[in-house]
Amino acid sequence: MKARFGSALIALTLTAAPAAAQHTHPMPQYADRERSGIAALTPQQLDELRNGEGMGMALPAELNHFPGPKHALEWADSLGLSESQRTQIDEIRSRMSEQALRLGEQVIEAERQLDLRFAHAHIDSATLATMTADIATLYGRLRYVHLAAHIETRALLTPAQIEAYDRVRGYGGG
Repeated sequence: MKARFGSALIALTLTAAPAAAQHTHPMPQYADRERSGIAALTPQQLDELRNGEGMGMALPAELNHFPGPKHALEWADSLGLSESQRTQIDEIRSRMSEQALRLGEQVIEAERQLDLRFAHAHIDSATLATMTADIATLYGRLRYVHLAAHIETRALLTPAQIEAYDRVRGYGGG
């Protein structure tokens, strides 16, 4: 009786384990990207690129006391910005936005072209090397635009305004 129970338990375990694994395994990580149009970009990334958002590209500046123009303008009253500062920072923000929008569209199109090459199995190693280098260059230029705007903004602020910016943004435990 014990032997039959043991054999039955082993058989049940061997057949149930694969079935259980199939039911408890989560959906593959990228399954929902098949319908997004550009496999390399999430819907959120597409929106951010289309809207000229920073996408965290300027964090080295932001977290090291180099305020961004968008947030400096949002907190203009708390920072005590003068009209001249507001105008100059708004010009920086406008220029940054214009460049970021243009580069964002270029990134989207380059990623779309790469995706299409794979979708149609029309890619080789040399083409891949060129396309990925071009995409990396676009991302580098986009990141430069965002970081440079932080450098320009900081140059217009006093040390007290930079401290106030860090405080209102919640940096340094403030």
